[in-house]
Amino acid sequence: MKILVTGGAGFIGSHFTRSLLDGRYPGFEDCHVTVIDKLTYASDRRSLPARHPRLTFVYGDICDGALLAEVVPGHDAVAHFAAESHVDRSIADPAPFFETNVMGSHMLMAACARAAVGRVVHVSTDEVYGSITDGSWTERCLLEPNSPYAASKAASDCVVRSYWRTFDVDVSITRCANNYGPYQHVEKVIPRFVTSLLTGGDITLHGDGSAVREWLHVDDHCRAIALVLEKGRAGEVYNIGGDVELTNQALAEQILRLAGAGWDRVRHVADRAVQDQRYSLDFTKIREELDFAPRVRFVDGLTEVFHWYRDNPSWWMPEREEPRPAAALVGAGRP
Repeated sequence: MKILVTGGAGFIGSHFTRSLLDGRYPGFEDCHVTVIDKLTYASDRRSLPARHPRLTFVYGDICDGALLAEVVPGHDAVAHFAAESHVDRSIADPAPFFETNVMGSHMLMAACARAAVGRVVHVSTDEVYGSITDGSWTERCLLEPNSPYAASKAASDCVVRSYWRTFDVDVSITRCANNYGPYQHVEKVIPRFVTSLLTGGDITLHGDGSAVREWLHVDDHCRAIALVLEKGRAGEVYNIGGDVELTNQALAEQILRLAGAGWDRVRHVADRAVQDQRYSLDFTKIREELDFAPRVRFVDGLTEVFHWYRDNPSWWMPEREEPRPAAALVGAGRP
């Protein structure tokens, strides 16, 4: 079996790729994996095994139709992770988000349709639903994205679904809670908090820190994606939740404890122009249909992540030290 992983040098895509190559997912133990990634600032070749005999790496952009026409044929399945994914960057410059997330998804799905790829999973986000005050979103809830990033992902979901309805592509969509784990870029909240404390800095909280996020370890997320890839139904959406909801303040408190630091290491900064107050997913569907349940307890996963960043400064320190002018935040490549 041959599986194409787009964005496979990014945080979640690389974890999925490593797990595939390690034979951790039933039915995919001996698969060959092709990774396509344009190596933006958020991707890193060091997250992938450099000389694995069942790994092929392709440096390229999913918006490049000619390249996809060469790469996609011959693959039995595609796991589509490639995306621009940072809310603040999308507010500063939305255009790359719509280019990669919407047009890139269109180009990929068109290539899959032409090549008659047998199975596709499109990896999306809970942010497409907007914000929820009470209860949890089901897969049938209205999409009400509030940031350019969330809007671009909601649009990509619609593009992908249209390829199922119009061109009979066997594709499922997953929408996941906030992920955390090793190898995550330091712009994301947990590694940002951790590495700030490890380098003698402070934690910065948007607003009063009351925004609520649901958390899921990347290993649980990728295991769920493998289940959807193997057994998910065409045209269906699967929420992947973590059953752990924390305010950003509560998250900061847990990380401060791990660092042996006090609340004096916290600074409050102005809230985002768009700040969704709460995310929460009802993932009954994937639990009942595909027998999925999170396995990593948040306290254990967070401790593991703190120790990983503490023990691997050479992986993340260059990203913290590299100055990035505001005008150059989006689209800064590092081939």
